Amino acid sequence: MENRVTGIGGLFFKTTNPKETKDWYKKHLGFDTNDWGCTFWWKDKDGKKCSTQWSPFDEKSDHFAPSKKDFMFNYRVENLVELLKALKDEGVTVVDEIQEYEYGKFGWILDNDGNKIELWEPVDATFE
Repeated sequence: MENRVTGIGGLFFKTTNPKETKDWYKKHLGFDTNDWGCTFWWKDKDGKKCSTQWSPFDEKSDHFAPSKKDFMFNYRVENLVELLKALKDEGVTVVDEIQEYEYGKFGWILDNDGNKIELWEPVDATFE
């Protein structure tokens, strides 16, 4: 596997009040926010439309567990199943099972510091 990660899929972080945080970013930085946060659109080197998600989570969320950090990175990948197998063979901790939705497949690993990393094989067209 040559290119394992193809881009940043999302920035997820905890906050005391997700609605206020989304409102602040909308007012002061012009984010086009919705219930999930904000989706940024861009094109990859081949001109294909891609998205990156920005999402504040409630400070009590356990979505980032088992990591104890208040953030989680999401990286875009091309072949999640193959990548998770390779990472597991390399001794990387794989967390949970792959989950699949209309907007893509998700898998999770822990980095060397115990941070939960979300790997996403996207279907960007579902957000258009």
